[in-house]
Amino acid sequence: MPHLCLHRVGVGPDSAAVLLIAAGDNPDRLVDEASFAALCGVSPVEQSSGKTQRRCLNRGGNRQANAALYRIVQTRIRRDERTQKYLERRTAEGMPKREIIRCPKRYGAREFYRHIQPRAANQAPSAA
Repeated sequence: MPHLCLHRVGVGPDSAAVLLIAAGDNPDRLVDEASFAALCGVSPVEQSSGKTQRRCLNRGGNRQANAALYRIVQTRIRRDERTQKYLERRTAEGMPKREIIRCPKRYGAREFYRHIQPRAANQAPSAA
């Protein structure tokens, strides 16, 4: 299964293996891509106070999977033109760098989940 993801920018064998291990270790928890993002610790967490509403990074989840997604994003920032344009646009909007990096990490988790989704669906217990 990792060979499906290795053609993506920034996804190497180590990062793919860490993400596959995180997904394979918890097959019952992966109901949708949001649950995979929460498992990796890249789902946004509401942190509001009074009239100020914002989202912050999730500090929970599998820290190794989170680090793998961080490495993927860092590589994409250096080598992927779309990610570079996204970074420039968000920086011009005044977003902090942590918030800018959080969004591509979430996107990377969503993208990776799409590759492992058929495997997760095939492992579901049958009602025979």
